[in-house]
Amino acid sequence: MSRIGKLSPEEALSLAKRVLEIEARAVEQLAHRLDQSFTEALRIILECRGRIVVSGIGKSGHVARKLASTMASTGTPAFFVHPAEASHGDLGMITHEDVLIALSNSGESGELLVIVPIIKREGARLIAITGNPQSSLANDSDVHLDASVSEEACPLGLAPTASTTAALALGDALAVALLEARGFNEKDFARSHPGGRLGRQLLTHVSDVMRRGDAVPKVPDTAMLNEAVLEISRKGMGMTAIVRDDLAVGIFTDGDLRRLLESGSDLRSIRVSDAMTKSPRTIESTKLAVEAVKIMDERKINQILVVDDQNKLVGALNTHDLMQAKVI
Repeated sequence: MSRIGKLSPEEALSLAKRVLEIEARAVEQLAHRLDQSFTEALRIILECRGRIVVSGIGKSGHVARKLASTMASTGTPAFFVHPAEASHGDLGMITHEDVLIALSNSGESGELLVIVPIIKREGARLIAITGNPQSSLANDSDVHLDASVSEEACPLGLAPTASTTAALALGDALAVALLEARGFNEKDFARSHPGGRLGRQLLTHVSDVMRRGDAVPKVPDTAMLNEAVLEISRKGMGMTAIVRDDLAVGIFTDGDLRRLLESGSDLRSIRVSDAMTKSPRTIESTKLAVEAVKIMDERKINQILVVDDQNKLVGALNTHDLMQAKVI
């Protein structure tokens, strides 16, 4: 195989494996080093009556942004403040009820050290995540979390690699521990992610996706079968509900129609009540749409009637409706 720049394919693979091994080792060492400082940081964050402000510069700034985003989406109100911008007015966002999480591998980032005394004077708590427990930032903090690494994965030992991975993993550990401590669950997550698939599945109700009014195919139980067939054709749902005094007493589907045709029955002489499936499977409009999906999967059906708590027909839906709403 041809060379990749100055590397042979074998050298490229070897280097990639070395990077992954060094970064994996950094995270593993971090896990063994966790102590009471971590639980104290959790306590401070949980007791915070304001918001969590996360800050960092350079590569640590990117990690800080990610940590703020992860916390915000898992039940811990948080936002990122750029330390340089903080020195020019954004510091006003931080109050005495807030907690600042400051990330710096060296612990000596000038932009952070400038704002720390002001934060402390304001009364906000400071949690520092650094790679140097003897650094200025570590010494000024209320709690220091040690994210130091024995070596960077960069062959030059210059570019932050293993150190940013360690800080990122430590931030995730904080966010997940907070999630569990708060009892944050799937429904809470969905409320923060209404545009995602999980949000749609957990927040969408049958009433949000069902067909209503004239769009619902239905005929009375006194109708002849050919009337039911015309209703199926008009409404395009592959079925029609059979009702008596607005109660859903049956369902007749295009599958039922095919079976009757195969048997040679005269459709003009049959009442729909004699050919329908009695006591059809239904779902209430207040249920989650995913519950309709579960019923339809279990029963191997493509349509379901929607009723109220009196079993009166209020709607209908099929797999196409659920797919269009991106519930499945």
